[in-house]
Amino acid sequence: MNLSLIALTPFLGAGFVAAISRLGRLHAAWGSGLVTLIALLLLFPHATEAFTGQVVVHSISWIPMLGMNFAFRLDGLGLLFSLLILCIGLLIILYARYYLSDRDDMGRFYAYLLMFMGSMLGIATSENIIQLLIFWELTSLSSFLLISYWQTRHESRSGARMALAVTGGGGLALLGGFLLLGQIVGSYNLTDILASGDLIRSHDLYLPMLILVLLGAFTKSAQFPFHFWLPNAMAAPTPVSAYLHSATMVKAGVFLLARLFPALSGTSAWFWLVCITGLVTLVVAAYIAMFKHDLKGLLAYSTISHLGLITLLFGIGTPMAALAGVFHIINHAIFKASLFMAAGIIHHETGTRDMRILRGLWRYMPHTALLAMVAAASMAGVPLFNGFLSKEMFFAETLFVINQPWGWLLPAAATLAGIFAVAYSLRFIHNVFFDGEPTDLPKQPHEPPRFMKVPVEILVALCLLVGIFPALTVEPILAVAASSVLQGPVPEHDLAIWHGFNTALFMSVTALVGGVILYLIRKPLFVFQEHMEKLLDFKALFDFLIEKLFHLANTVTHFLDKQSLQRMLFVFIVFMMVLGITGMTATDYNYNLTGERSILPVDGVSLLITLVLVMAAVSTVVLHRQRLISLVLLGTVGLGVSLVFVKFSAPDLALTQLSVEVVTIVLMLLALYFLPQQSPDESGKWLRSRDAIIAMAAGCGVALLAWAVLTRPYNSIADYFLENSLPGGGGTNVVNVILVDFRGYDTLGEITVLALAGLGIYAMLEHLKIAGASHDSEGRAWDKDLHPVIMASFTRLLLPLALLVSVFILLRGHNLPGGGFIAGLITAVALVMQYLANGVIWTQVRLPINMQLVIGFGLLIATATGLASWIFGYPFLTSTFSHIHWPVIGEFELASAMAFDLGVYLVVVGATLLILIYLGLVHHQSHQMKARKRIR
Repeated sequence: MNLSLIALTPFLGAGFVAAISRLGRLHAAWGSGLVTLIALLLLFPHATEAFTGQVVVHSISWIPMLGMNFAFRLDGLGLLFSLLILCIGLLIILYARYYLSDRDDMGRFYAYLLMFMGSMLGIATSENIIQLLIFWELTSLSSFLLISYWQTRHESRSGARMALAVTGGGGLALLGGFLLLGQIVGSYNLTDILASGDLIRSHDLYLPMLILVLLGAFTKSAQFPFHFWLPNAMAAPTPVSAYLHSATMVKAGVFLLARLFPALSGTSAWFWLVCITGLVTLVVAAYIAMFKHDLKGLLAYSTISHLGLITLLFGIGTPMAALAGVFHIINHAIFKASLFMAAGIIHHETGTRDMRILRGLWRYMPHTALLAMVAAASMAGVPLFNGFLSKEMFFAETLFVINQPWGWLLPAAATLAGIFAVAYSLRFIHNVFFDGEPTDLPKQPHEPPRFMKVPVEILVALCLLVGIFPALTVEPILAVAASSVLQGPVPEHDLAIWHGFNTALFMSVTALVGGVILYLIRKPLFVFQEHMEKLLDFKALFDFLIEKLFHLANTVTHFLDKQSLQRMLFVFIVFMMVLGITGMTATDYNYNLTGERSILPVDGVSLLITLVLVMAAVSTVVLHRQRLISLVLLGTVGLGVSLVFVKFSAPDLALTQLSVEVVTIVLMLLALYFLPQQSPDESGKWLRSRDAIIAMAAGCGVALLAWAVLTRPYNSIADYFLENSLPGGGGTNVVNVILVDFRGYDTLGEITVLALAGLGIYAMLEHLKIAGASHDSEGRAWDKDLHPVIMASFTRLLLPLALLVSVFILLRGHNLPGGGFIAGLITAVALVMQYLANGVIWTQVRLPINMQLVIGFGLLIATATGLASWIFGYPFLTSTFSHIHWPVIGEFELASAMAFDLGVYLVVVGATLLILIYLGLVHHQSHQMKARKRIR
């Protein structure tokens, strides 16, 4: 089973869940659980290989000539994260089913959640770092959708935008770092990168590459000073917060540190950058968490602090520190998911998360209180819970620099952060569940539905089992994950509750006792924090910077854009001329304008076509205010270009140009109906003179550049296509074979853009009502006979013939001039003529076809044709062909490219008709409005 299915299953399941949610709200939850279970089942066959220390790599060819493939890998680290993502995700799905209210759209929520899950699985299992970056950005986009799930709330929209801005900016830095990393190694595959540590660390580009990669990791994992976005993401529903903080998005940054640890660590730059960032984040976030009144706010800052702890461990760089970092990733995921779900239960059943109001819930929610207390004790590092084990390992690793000057600062700061962790954990327990009776709660507190607590119970049980029996529960997966991080054997370690009296134990005891004392004297500290709060408000700094950035953008825009198309064209053309002149004069090379290639002779036909084109173009400029005349002249230019294609033996291009010209003319005629026949004179003589000079200078520059290029010899790739069109693509029409085979991916992208354009124009025109002109420029009324009988009768006779021609053009396109694009335009023109001649309503009654579905089926067929090649192990959109013999007909070629061409045909027909029909509907409604006015 291919590894790619593990990451792709949630994406496919998102559409499935969105569809079945229409059958009922609970169907979405059951469907999401089923999709996650399927992904787990797909993971298990490879888990045994990963547990034995093997690295499973599956690659799907994409662009072999560039060495780019869709490549997935599964080793111990990838297995650990995949299990965390899927198992905790399954618990979140169950929890969310009870958390979301009847007003919430479950289908949309679970679809977003599955996309988020798939994005994280893609990060955990990617072999190619560029592919990893794509999934990295998908986590930012899908988390944006989840954080802003409650779209009507300002804090949801604001938090989502902030998260996207910070993590998106980090993603751009990561892109630069990955490009440099690939340049250093000569490969973008992790297998090669992890084996090239010495080469990377000794390279001149190591430091800039390291900074860019760390910026990506630090922004994603909310490290100081980028930590502020994570608390503001708490506007998301609690199931999202629980998932985001425990197993997914914020863990992506520390995953990247662990993944690239063998290649990037071991230098002073790594130590100082990663250690200092992790240490500052650990202490600052732990301090702020102590003073947060919102339950989720406290937990959010505690997450940031623990992420700083993990970052610090990877920064230390020793094998044992890396092992402790992986161990704390596991423990933090378990207790933080349970804490967030417990906080969600409290909010769900009391109506508030404010700890200044919450108190005494032990009497009303004893079961929930017990679960939350166990999870909080684990977060605080209390013995017999899993958090204690990894935190003690962390304390032990901070001692490795104790003999260096100022080396005592690292363990001292770690102990201080531990004190704050105990204090805010104790505050969570005492404020919420004890400390008197609840007053003025929005809702009467009570226990939640039974199955809403099941996910919390499972995770809390793991806190205890891992804390008491670590060797039996977590040791196997920890060993294989740490081995993958270290790319070698795991150092000797002892996962036990008791290691004797040592410095690490003393630090743990100090943290526990100090945390209790700190909580008891908390009141003066709260007063002090009120004065310090503004100094630590990085959100205000972010808002200030964003405001200034928008102000700068608006200033530049207002300077350049004066709401004038002419001015924007002036700026653009002048800028391009400056670039061209700079490029021509930036070198000392003695440039000769004319090359050594001989010039082709000029014949009379070519000269005539050229003169017609020049005259039509000049006339269009001179008569541009006469809209109908200028449209006719533009048609003349298009016809002249078609003749040029015929002259130079390009019948496919000529057919395409003619078809596009007809469709464009029809579109422009429909648009002209709503415009005056003559445009106003908007420019004075000085402006026209200026524009004429600039236009002539730009035109001469382009002409000179074309002359310089065409008079020089060049190596054409045409020979390759000519030689391989028939044996490789199965067709003698080289142009069509290029479009549907060699460059099929480009064509798929182009028809996707065309489909989006058609749907976008449809959305703008759907309910648009515009009153068109009723008289010409001389005051004469338009003819009331909109649909002449002769034209209507003639087009009805012409339609079957036109459709027959379009089918003929479609079927022969692989070997003779034609293809899906040309055939689609011919069909569209034939059908549009029906609308023009017989009216929109008459034609729609007889052709009740949903053009949106036509576009959708076209894209589906074209994409499915490409995906089908993957099933047989070939690159995306690889075509195949065969020759069969039919009775009477004889030999006949069947090519998979015909299916792709059919998809192109449907998209072109659907998008073209969608645009023209709805513009025609606006035209029809305009006539109805005028008719109603006449009646009145």
